[in-house]
Amino acid sequence: MANENLESKRWFIALAGVFIMLTLGTVYAWSVFVKPIVAAQGWEMKVVSRVFMLIIGVIGISAALGGMLVDKKGPKFVATLGTCLYGAGVLLGGVALYIGNFWFLLFGYGFIAGIGNGLAYVVPIATLIRWFPDKRGLITGLAVMGFGFGAFFIGMIAPGIINKAGVANTFLILGVVYSIVAISASLTLKNPPAGWLPKGFTPAATTVSAADSFSWAEAKKTRQWYMLWVMLFLNVTAGMGLLSKLSPMAQEVIKLAQNIDDPAKLAVLGGGVLATASIFNGLGRLFWAAVSDKIGRKGVYMTMFLSQAILYILLPQVTSVLIFTIIACYLLSCLGGGFAVMPAFAADSFGPTYIGKVYGFLLTAWGAAGVVGGFVFAEFNKQQSLITAALCLVIGFVVALLYTRPKNVSNYK
Repeated sequence: MANENLESKRWFIALAGVFIMLTLGTVYAWSVFVKPIVAAQGWEMKVVSRVFMLIIGVIGISAALGGMLVDKKGPKFVATLGTCLYGAGVLLGGVALYIGNFWFLLFGYGFIAGIGNGLAYVVPIATLIRWFPDKRGLITGLAVMGFGFGAFFIGMIAPGIINKAGVANTFLILGVVYSIVAISASLTLKNPPAGWLPKGFTPAATTVSAADSFSWAEAKKTRQWYMLWVMLFLNVTAGMGLLSKLSPMAQEVIKLAQNIDDPAKLAVLGGGVLATASIFNGLGRLFWAAVSDKIGRKGVYMTMFLSQAILYILLPQVTSVLIFTIIACYLLSCLGGGFAVMPAFAADSFGPTYIGKVYGFLLTAWGAAGVVGGFVFAEFNKQQSLITAALCLVIGFVVALLYTRPKNVSNYK
């Protein structure tokens, strides 16, 4: 009976994790706010883009701290702290836009919200890996699918709110909603009892067991940990760069293809492309994670790297809105897929016991990639940016090809 109660409880915790990730994933909708902020404040677009670079950089760094804390303080404490800070940071961003202070926007939304987002991000993943050793790829895909869908909802609703209430009020409204949803879900999180396994489940010999898990001190001595870091960095560099400019890029294609000059209409249509592609950012996380349970994490990464490289090379020549949208959907599915597969990749390689810290430090690749990808797409022209992204993905393919699972932890003691 106790095991049946835990079985139902783990799915309730999984649902709470999805709601947390859904809220945190709204950060990916930044490109929807870029043009309205530029229009309202008169700041240059590339200056406004630095806010996104900062928040992603801070998320990656604070995710490492979140991974350390979740192993020590437990998921409820860290998730609640993180979601409180994220909600507060979004509210501060609204205040900054009211007073027209760019540096306060950087501090509130870029720094405070970034810390909160990173602290909370690793918690549902680390917690669900422990609750679902029998569905590791699927459950991490489900969790981070929520993160991908966050941008979908904001891409759909934010342009309308901005047109009616203004961009500053939109930040304030969203900050309140994020806080209520994410904090409520955070209060339900907890780890399973020590040694618990689902009924009838026996860990596969191809993964590292809880008893043989690598500690962070042991994992960082392996070349494989750094190879995983590089793979995540390169995949995210390409995807985050595209995401940071997807709405403006879509508006450019729409303007030329449909001869539309109305900025408000272009913003809504560009937001629609972002929202549509963000569906696949979410679905791709579930799809690629499930595929990785069948063909392996390495096989998925190799497939994503090679196919994306080809599409990034072709994208500058695309003039059709439909084809642009289809390609954007696939590319964002791979961005999401990389995030979904990596937690299971790390747990397979280093075990679940210290996954919070081991995976948390891997997420510094996300922060670094957000800065690099955002810089490339902000400072280079479209064709240069997309070719640079393609080169990153080719290098990633080679790294994935050379990856082999590390030897047992006993060799590092």
